[in-house]
Amino acid sequence: MMEETWVVTVRSIITFITLIIYTRVLGKQQMGNLTYFDYINGITIGSIAGTFATELSSKAWIHFVALTIFTLITIIFQFVTMKSRTLSKLMDSDPTLVIQEGKVLEQNLHKMRVKFDELTVMLRQKDVFDITTINYAIMEPDGSLSVVLKPEHQPVTAKDMHMHPPKSKLMTELIIDGVLIKQNLYERHKDIKWLTEQLKKQKVTIQDIAFAAILPNDKLYIDLFDDRFNEKVDMGDYEGPF
Repeated sequence: MMEETWVVTVRSIITFITLIIYTRVLGKQQMGNLTYFDYINGITIGSIAGTFATELSSKAWIHFVALTIFTLITIIFQFVTMKSRTLSKLMDSDPTLVIQEGKVLEQNLHKMRVKFDELTVMLRQKDVFDITTINYAIMEPDGSLSVVLKPEHQPVTAKDMHMHPPKSKLMTELIIDGVLIKQNLYERHKDIKWLTEQLKKQKVTIQDIAFAAILPNDKLYIDLFDDRFNEKVDMGDYEGPF
């Protein structure tokens, strides 16, 4: 029993490290554009990895080779589909128009075997509750829905109002669990002196802070380990530990 436990432990560690390396090699395309092929491919790689870790009736080397070959084939197909549009369409399919000028294109919907109630769910997820406001709705290869509203129903932008808002910035993480990330501080063209002054104003130290960030408007957001609320908010429906 102990021998099997140690074998599974070692195999699991090797599998875990192998998956980290292989997923990094595969890149972000797998999650960023998760088509049905990518989804099934990911499940298959995960299944091989699980067998590699726990199947003691066969040699670990066989499963490692299978995992490596499957990953290599995936990488090859990624490069080939980048070069060949025909093969890319064959693997990932084309976007499909499902709504045009407020009218559902039933034939296209049935081709993809998508039900009307599934379509309405996806529309609600896009904050669209009136189908007549839609100019075009397109089903993407990854199964998501892209919606273009009719001009009169599109939200007003700053450009429409002839406004010139300031350039957008990102929120920059500065302190996590009481540890200062100096590189991020310097990237926002701030220094330790500026940070010290900000902390003095709020009468806190770095060690008191669970999370701090420089907001897009250059102000400092601080969340302490010890959060104090005037009123406790309970989202549960009954009293209990969970």
